[in-house]
Amino acid sequence: MLSLRVPAPTSLYFRRFNAGALERRLGRDCFLSFSPGLVENRRGIGFGVGVRSEKSETTPFTAAEEETLPEGLQPELMPKHVAVIMDGNGRWAKNRGLQPWDGHRAGVEALREIVELCGRWGIQVLTVFAFSTDNWIRPKIEIDFLLNLFERTLKSELETLAKNNVRISIIGDSSKLPESLLKVINEVEEVTKNNTRLQLIVAVGYSGKYDVLQACRGIAQRVKDGEIGVEEIDERLIEQELETNCTEFPYPDLLIRTSGELRVSNFLLWQLAYTELFFAQELWPDFGRSGFIEALMSFQQRQRRFGGRKS
Repeated sequence: MLSLRVPAPTSLYFRRFNAGALERRLGRDCFLSFSPGLVENRRGIGFGVGVRSEKSETTPFTAAEEETLPEGLQPELMPKHVAVIMDGNGRWAKNRGLQPWDGHRAGVEALREIVELCGRWGIQVLTVFAFSTDNWIRPKIEIDFLLNLFERTLKSELETLAKNNVRISIIGDSSKLPESLLKVINEVEEVTKNNTRLQLIVAVGYSGKYDVLQACRGIAQRVKDGEIGVEEIDERLIEQELETNCTEFPYPDLLIRTSGELRVSNFLLWQLAYTELFFAQELWPDFGRSGFIEALMSFQQRQRRFGGRKS
C-alpha cells in the first residue's frame, strides 16, 4: 500500500478537545430530558428552544455591550466575515446517551454565545451552516425537530437581536421549508433589515453547488432576456447572483469547522476561494469563547497574499 506523508498546510489548525466544555455549556444544575423541547432543572420542567440552566436564564444576549478584545487579539487584524460549519451536535448527544435533538438544542446555546462575541468584538458578518440540502435524507423526526427549533429560535430571539442592532439574513433553497417557517423568516428579515452592528447569515437548505447553479440560471435568464451579453459575464456578475449578495462582505475571511472533520462539505464553494481555514476538534456544542479566541488568534498569525508575494 502506498502511503504519502506531507506536512500539513499552514491554513489548517487543530485544537485539543476541552474536557470542561460540557459543564460550561450546561451548568451543574441542568439535566436534559429525553423528550423533544423539554428541559429539566432544579426550577422544574419547561418547554424551550435551547438548553436552560441557571446561567442561561440570567445572562441574555447583549451584543450592544462594548468589550475590549481579549489579550493577544489585534483589532486591525480582526476578520470582517467569519463562517462556521457547526458540526457535531448529533455525536455530542450520542456520546452522552442523549437524543439528537438534545444535541441540536445545545448547539443553539453555542451559537448564541458566538453571535454575542461577534457583536462585541467588531466582526461584521457571521455566516453559519445550519441545515444542508444533504441533510434532507436524515430521519423525518429529526428534520421536523430541526426546522421547528429554528422557527422557535427565530421567534424567541427576534426582539433581543433587533434591540442589539443585529441583521438576520437567511440563504438557501426555501422550496421545501414549511409555510410557518417561511412566514417567520420573512418577518425576521424585514424587522432587522436596517440593523448594522452585525449581520447574521443563516444557511438553511443550502449547498455551495446549489448556490452556483442558481447563479448560473439567473445569468442565463438575463442573457436570454437580452439584458446582458455573454461577453459581459465575469466574476463580479456571478458574485451578484450568489446568495451571499445580501451582504457587503460576501467572502469569508475565516472558516471554522468543528468536530475534527477536514472538509468544507459543500458550503460556500465559490466564496471560500481565499478563506483561511480553522479545524477544531471539539464538537459544536463544546465550542465556545476560548475556542473562538484560539481560532481568531490563528487567523491573525496568517499571511494572506491572495496569490501575490510580499517583499
